[in-house]
Amino acid sequence: MKTFYAFVPFMLLLLTCAGRNAGEVTGSAEEKWSVRMANAVMQQSDSLIHYLNPRTVKWQYDVAFLGQAIDKLGNIDPKYSKYMEDYIGYFIQDDGSVVDYEMEEYNLDRINPAKNIITLYKRTGDSLYRHTLEQFVSQMKTHPKTKAGGYWHKKIYPWQMWLDGVYMASPFLAQYAKEFNAPEWFDVVTLQIQLAYNKTLDPATGLLYHAWDESRSQQWCNPATGQSRYPWSRAMGWYTMAIVDVLDYLPENHPERDSIITILQRTCDALLKVRDPKTGLWYQVLNQVGREGNYLEGSGSAMYAYVFAKGANKGYLNKKFVDIANETFDSIVSELITVDETGGVQMKNICGGCGLGGNPYRDGSYEYYINEKRVVNDPKGVAPFILAAIELGK
Repeated sequence: MKTFYAFVPFMLLLLTCAGRNAGEVTGSAEEKWSVRMANAVMQQSDSLIHYLNPRTVKWQYDVAFLGQAIDKLGNIDPKYSKYMEDYIGYFIQDDGSVVDYEMEEYNLDRINPAKNIITLYKRTGDSLYRHTLEQFVSQMKTHPKTKAGGYWHKKIYPWQMWLDGVYMASPFLAQYAKEFNAPEWFDVVTLQIQLAYNKTLDPATGLLYHAWDESRSQQWCNPATGQSRYPWSRAMGWYTMAIVDVLDYLPENHPERDSIITILQRTCDALLKVRDPKTGLWYQVLNQVGREGNYLEGSGSAMYAYVFAKGANKGYLNKKFVDIANETFDSIVSELITVDETGGVQMKNICGGCGLGGNPYRDGSYEYYINEKRVVNDPKGVAPFILAAIELGK
């Protein structure tokens, strides 16, 4: 993309900026991709409460994730922070209870939005937020675990660890541990990261399978190992994001810190080996590059751009990963981003969601992963795109 711009006359570049693949330049040369995407989200829906689903109101991990990403732009304009604050405020009642949250559901997805409550407590000092936080901590004190000590992804999925779940709970617990002087959670968090790695690792490739069933009873798992059969792009995205975010809070002298960084390094190196050589992006099913039906998936690619950039900026990864992150981000823009005549930004090829088991049963086959619905501007792709843009200053 940079090479192309180098040969384009200035006036033609200005005309190009209003259309597809406009790069970093729009009406203002200073406007960032993070701001452009946040504006597109807010234009699409004036409230996160009903984003992409006007009929349903949910305490939802991915919508809260999008709010968290947009909130980071609050230093540019308070409206971005208010967008997140209004979403969280809708759910928290005067007694500290949370609409659409039941602790006994024991669902790790329900923990992720609570990171925003910590943000609001730190910002306002309102004791209601502090009170509200404790119910999520209480869930994690009694949340069911595998015999190995790993949190079940959900109560309805007994004996199963999913990579997704490491992101849903571990960064929250690590931040809680630091902010509220509860260091016992650091050991819990590092154990979850290590267990998930050890139980889902494919030693031959260094990639991680989507999930592990300790009971080995699920149809989707390998009966010998308990592992699911394919490494899913976004699952590894959730997992690697969990690590770089946990490291923000994990003490420098924690005995497992170095081993967690080593896991990050090995996992990121493994991801480079299955990167599409033409576009520099990643496929929905990571180890099936070029297979019929497989496609370049937006959320996983955006998550890796964020992880690589933050990991390198923080010194956990080799500095080459900054360049790789920049290349990845530019490829997302050229391959997956469109800009309409009004300046609206859309991101395509974002998998709406993939799970395992349940009813109807999701068998974890190759066909299952490639045929799940793709959603334009799904929060699970837009949020890491914004985070990567911020980290890279794009």
